Amino acid sequence: MLFLVILLGVIFVVVATAIFKLHPFLALLISAFFVGIASGMPLLTVVENVNSGFGGLMTSIGIVIVAGTIIGVILEKSGAAYRMAEVVLRILGEKRPQLAMSIIGFIVSIPVFCDSGFIILSSLKKSLAKRAKVKVASMAVALSTGLYATHTLVPPTPGPIAAAGNIGATDYLGTIILVGLFVAIPATIVGYLWAVKVGTKIDVPADHEEALDYEEVIKSFGKMPSTFKSFLPIVLPILLIGIGSVAALVGDESGWTNFLRFLGSPTVALLFGVFTSFLLLPEISEKTLSGWIGESLKEAAPILLITGAGGAFGTVIKNSGVAELLQEMDLGVLANGALFLLVPFLIAAALKTAQGSSTAALVITSSLVAPMLPTLGIEGALPLALVVMAVGAGAMTVSHVNDSYFWVVTQFSGMKVTDAYKAQTMATLLQGITTIIVTAILWFIFV
Repeated sequence: MLFLVILLGVIFVVVATAIFKLHPFLALLISAFFVGIASGMPLLTVVENVNSGFGGLMTSIGIVIVAGTIIGVILEKSGAAYRMAEVVLRILGEKRPQLAMSIIGFIVSIPVFCDSGFIILSSLKKSLAKRAKVKVASMAVALSTGLYATHTLVPPTPGPIAAAGNIGATDYLGTIILVGLFVAIPATIVGYLWAVKVGTKIDVPADHEEALDYEEVIKSFGKMPSTFKSFLPIVLPILLIGIGSVAALVGDESGWTNFLRFLGSPTVALLFGVFTSFLLLPEISEKTLSGWIGESLKEAAPILLITGAGGAFGTVIKNSGVAELLQEMDLGVLANGALFLLVPFLIAAALKTAQGSSTAALVITSSLVAPMLPTLGIEGALPLALVVMAVGAGAMTVSHVNDSYFWVVTQFSGMKVTDAYKAQTMATLLQGITTIIVTAILWFIFV
């Protein structure tokens, strides 16, 4: 009965968000109360669990999500994202334009939301396609899949951070970033290969239109920040988190080690990223310091609410008695962790396909599988990082008409919906399958 109650709670979230278009925040909150009450939990305990679950997740990752969003908006508005793209193109040249777009997407989407990244790089994609004499659709799919890979796998993107928080892996964010960057590479390569194979056969109106030359596109954007300043807000937090993770492994409590762990804590590291992003501001004024940051907070608000509601849902499930029930059950078939990885993958893939949001799929799935992990003995930095990768792989699979990103790619590339299914939707399916295979292989080798 308890499993049935949890299943009904998940079905409600999917139906409410996919069919009735209810905001995931309310859907998750209602489902949390339903699961708590229907499982026989005392009413006041239900309220306590909802509040503690929401607040507990905000305590560990709330500031991290806000800081990451601020960095992303400043990179977007200051032209730093364009500068990063320009550097990649300069290094790779124009012989493999689709590969250049995939790598640009891979880098830009670490802090910038994938749909925002696609929009701001759209004119660059068209001009480079015209210059290299390749199909615009192939450039669009290469860019979109590069953006999509790091969006679902690499913090400080909110989805992977939320998943890490839900399964209790916030302290291992450095490991999750490193593993995510590695796992996102084959996912990006698959997207690139699909873009070359299928995208080159798709004709869109932009193929027959005049487009600004690459240099003209760059000039039209105005003065852009330097390469060093553009990459610093991304590279510095990742380095600090990495240093903090190494310091934590040392294990001693000396003042120097504790200082490095302080610098490497995700909250401090991302705040340093925010401060270095101020170097990108074209002017120090109310428009930038208040307006741009205010816009960032508006973007972060719904993510924070969904993440917090997911934390509430997960806490209610965890305290409903499901952990004790799992301990009494024979889970021998899942004791092999690599096989268990299919569970979060399939749940996240079902949620993503049904309701469209990768972030919601990451939040809900991580909440559902969190009680299973201690029972199966899955703990520590690398195993938990690979669980996040498995959830992220499912959250890739697949992007179609109920996903806002699908429509961003379709509208800004000029692809017909049927062509977008062949190119974009199939690419995300292949990315998800590739990611779960790579994740399982890493588990077999290292865990």
